[in-house]
Amino acid sequence: MVMSWIYTGLIFLSVLFAFLGGTAPQVSAAVLEGAQAGITLTVSIAGAVCLWSGVGKLMEASGITDGLSRVLMPVLGRLFPSGRRDTELRRCLCANVCANLLGLGNAATPMGIRAVRRMVRPEAPGEATDEMCRLIVMNTASIQLLPTNVAALRSSLGSSHPFDILPAVWLTSLLSVTAGLTAAWVFGRALRHD
Repeated sequence: MVMSWIYTGLIFLSVLFAFLGGTAPQVSAAVLEGAQAGITLTVSIAGAVCLWSGVGKLMEASGITDGLSRVLMPVLGRLFPSGRRDTELRRCLCANVCANLLGLGNAATPMGIRAVRRMVRPEAPGEATDEMCRLIVMNTASIQLLPTNVAALRSSLGSSHPFDILPAVWLTSLLSVTAGLTAAWVFGRALRHD
């Protein structure tokens, strides 16, 4: 809600200063050009998103997700102990992690929401658990092996080698997940002792 007010205020100030500065025609031309570029970008990225979301559905239907959940369970089991007992939670966590590994944050979100719903404790339904916080951190920072959305964006903007950013993406995503999980662990322990 606050962001919508900030965004509205920025637009209002931009239009006001455009009229006061005499650059209203340039601002209106830039708005139309930006809207057209936004539509073009959305359509160009939609193909990649649809492709990899379909791959995720195929992985789930063919049982690959279940196999990956067994492979990933030693790591996921330490981060999300309730996933050891709940196979549906484990499946959702694995699908979330796989989608994030493919760089599909928008495809990972529904699985993350399903996983969080399975983590809700009946005795405290409105309270976030440590596992929920860790999942949110992992989903937000997300280690990416193939940043498909970014590669599609780079390709649509004319990059001849859209995946040449892989080493930087691997390093930064690994560091961001490590820092986020460390912070979640530290704050979880600190708040538990208060």
